[in-house]
Amino acid sequence: MHLKRWITGLTGAALLAFLITSGTRWPFYMFLFVAAAIGLNEFFNITAKNLPAFLKFSSFILAFLLFFVIVFKQILLLPVVLVLLTVFPLAFHMFNYASFDAKWNRADLDKAAVGPLYVCLPIAMLILIDMQPNGNIWIFFLLAVIFANDTGALYAGKAFGRHKLYPEVSPNKTWEGSAGGLILGLIVSIIFLRIDALKVHDIDPAILLLVAGLSVATQTGDLVESMIKRSYGVKDSGSILPGHGGILDRIDGLLFAIPVLYGYLELRLLLVD
Repeated sequence: MHLKRWITGLTGAALLAFLITSGTRWPFYMFLFVAAAIGLNEFFNITAKNLPAFLKFSSFILAFLLFFVIVFKQILLLPVVLVLLTVFPLAFHMFNYASFDAKWNRADLDKAAVGPLYVCLPIAMLILIDMQPNGNIWIFFLLAVIFANDTGALYAGKAFGRHKLYPEVSPNKTWEGSAGGLILGLIVSIIFLRIDALKVHDIDPAILLLVAGLSVATQTGDLVESMIKRSYGVKDSGSILPGHGGILDRIDGLLFAIPVLYGYLELRLLLVD
């Protein structure tokens, strides 16, 4: 299992490194959309298997529009897309209220709105980060910190784990593992910034606080996905990634960490200006 996990992780890292550093951005943006679409499909398969086909299809279309307005920098249209994500399920429910099919669970309808916000919006925000000064370096920084956090948490938990972090949601996670993830994330971030030829950021309290925030966000995202799977009696979100499971199993922490980095970069630009 660990060998498969490492092989899959290293293969994915090599592919990402190639896409992030390539001169043209389209392959990277297309890769992000495909990953978001697969993750969204996994989310629906876990939480709303009987979601009406029209709603499922409309969620994918709106997810595409979300990427479209960001890639083409039509940010003023972003609120329109986000509102439509809520309007479509409500309108569908209203128009079908009198003849609602019994196999459709009304509680599942909100998944059509929650899914794109949970899965697709954070991934699309990577494009916004990429468009920032030295954006591709920041994406590498984010991935390095998250990988270090996951690795540190895994092996520190196995070696020293005694106190359960949140056993009702994820019985195997421990406070010792959480601390190990944070420590390795800090170490990797310092090494990254020291060898970064572009010097995108000094090593100062602000960057250390950012790494701590990324660690907390990553582990929170991991717990949230564990909670979702446990709620629906599912072990893995999918099987597309050997040793990892599905796309959501691999990016669960990333989904929560991306907004933290994006918010930090925007705040930094605001303070500099």
